[in-house]
Amino acid sequence: MRHSILLPVNATRPEQVIPFANLVKWGGAARLWQGQGLVLDSHQIVSWLAGSGIRVPAGFGVSLMPYRSPYNAAIEARSAALATGHEVVAGYGPGSLAAQTCAMGRPYASQLTACREYVTIVRDLLDGGISDREGEIFSAKAQLMPFHKPEVSLGLGVLRERMAELAGELADVAITWMASAAYLEEFLIPALRSAKERLPEQPVKVTAYVPVALAGPDRDMAKLLRATCGGHIQFPHYQAVLRRAGIQVTGDGGPDDVRALVDGGIFLYGTAEEIHQRLDAYRALGVDEVVLNVTGVGAVHGPRAAASDLYEILKAAP
Repeated sequence: MRHSILLPVNATRPEQVIPFANLVKWGGAARLWQGQGLVLDSHQIVSWLAGSGIRVPAGFGVSLMPYRSPYNAAIEARSAALATGHEVVAGYGPGSLAAQTCAMGRPYASQLTACREYVTIVRDLLDGGISDREGEIFSAKAQLMPFHKPEVSLGLGVLRERMAELAGELADVAITWMASAAYLEEFLIPALRSAKERLPEQPVKVTAYVPVALAGPDRDMAKLLRATCGGHIQFPHYQAVLRRAGIQVTGDGGPDDVRALVDGGIFLYGTAEEIHQRLDAYRALGVDEVVLNVTGVGAVHGPRAAASDLYEILKAAP
């Protein structure tokens, strides 16, 4: 099982990303992952790094579909792969209903249909052919300028079983967020394997984002957890997923929520060795890659502390 890192800061200057990219280049991390860029676009950060001579494997998990057409998504993914010279994992997700409404004026009529059509068109384009599809939500009759096929793996963000089934059918990588090992084992992995058809040749891989933080005398576990997960647990769809896993949260980030998320294996806190002992559960399930998420440390203690936590955890990897 590979250990990758999530960029733990909302960068406002590309130079802020260098220490984390160097953890991939020199520190043992397999890949630098980014979510949807909120200030600087995540794809442009990767291209800036490549132009600075820091060419590392990149993952985008997940880029929100309402903010880019499938054609633009294919251009961005191919550009990142060509600029870095490494495989790119381009993961997509529909985002919340609120995000869809803000970007498009209304949400998708069907989340699954939107994802199916979007990923299919992106794959057509990256494969070098003409995408000639008339869909319910996304349509295309287009082709990228011919060039050699880029090394891009397509991913889908997965929270629940029906999206996992779709990822098992269409995607190269299923990207999970705030999913405990127990939830993966009971719900998501069986759904991934239950897909009736499999279009890519290789079996779908699983990449799991895992919130972590090192314990220490200056650390407040509850504060770190709230900074990492507090925003997400306010959304009803995350609360519903957590309930399926037997984790009851109110969304207020209070002591009961903190205890539930730690006891439920959502947030891993302790020494580097203790964190890896908890990560062994993901390894036992055949998860291909865990993405260490120390955004809470970055928010509370700053980017230097976040980089230090990542380095210590990577150094202790078995």
